[in-house]
Amino acid sequence: MKISIITAVYNAEPTVAHAIQSVARQTYHDVEHLIVEGQSTDASLAVIQKAAHDRMTVHSGIDAGIYDALNKGIALTTGAVVGVVHADDYLAGDGVLDRIAAAFADPGVEAVFGDLDYVAPDDTGRVIRHWRAGAYHPRLLQRGWMPPHPTLYLRRSVFDRIGVYDTAFRISADYDFVLRYFSQTAAAPVYIDDVLVKMRVGGASNRSLRNLFRKSREDYAALRRNNVGGLGALVQKNMCKLPQFITRRATSV
Repeated sequence: MKISIITAVYNAEPTVAHAIQSVARQTYHDVEHLIVEGQSTDASLAVIQKAAHDRMTVHSGIDAGIYDALNKGIALTTGAVVGVVHADDYLAGDGVLDRIAAAFADPGVEAVFGDLDYVAPDDTGRVIRHWRAGAYHPRLLQRGWMPPHPTLYLRRSVFDRIGVYDTAFRISADYDFVLRYFSQTAAAPVYIDDVLVKMRVGGASNRSLRNLFRKSREDYAALRRNNVGGLGALVQKNMCKLPQFITRRATSV
């Protein structure tokens, strides 16, 4: 079973090699790694080419943002399962894809996800926040639950059925997509109770107060659009982040 990994890159010169290397080191070998590079103004493309591995292809061209780039990547995938490794993130251990593939050995499984650690950008061994997703139940969506998007792997057929990321959302297209999928599916997802991905703090949604307000507006719009909830779910979504700063577990797969 081939797993397709998409990495969207724009001006990620300091971190993209680490993301690529984390895929190259995987002990599961039936993998294709699609780099969708948005014609960066820094040396990202040169770094990508230097870090290239034999399961990787690079597609460089102007895009309309990260979600447009991910959609381009999805269209190019040939694997049965699709996941994302962002240019600022990396897989938490060499066996991550082995565990994901094992979960998808059951043909009834459409989605697999796990936990995520937010780490300091200058010291990735220091965990700032530990996001334990926990097992899924439909009622959790109305309480603001979502799996860490970078840990979510889906069968390619899911995108064929429900569509891709809505680029009208500039920050919350991943949340909109998660709500769209989990509110419609009858298939039970598999939760891997371990850290699958490490993410450096300082993502686009948290870079400014303006972005935080925009994200809240977009999250609320996604909740309403998918008939999942409203203001109460949005408040709970934000409040459930607080314990993540207290419970920090350094784990690797």
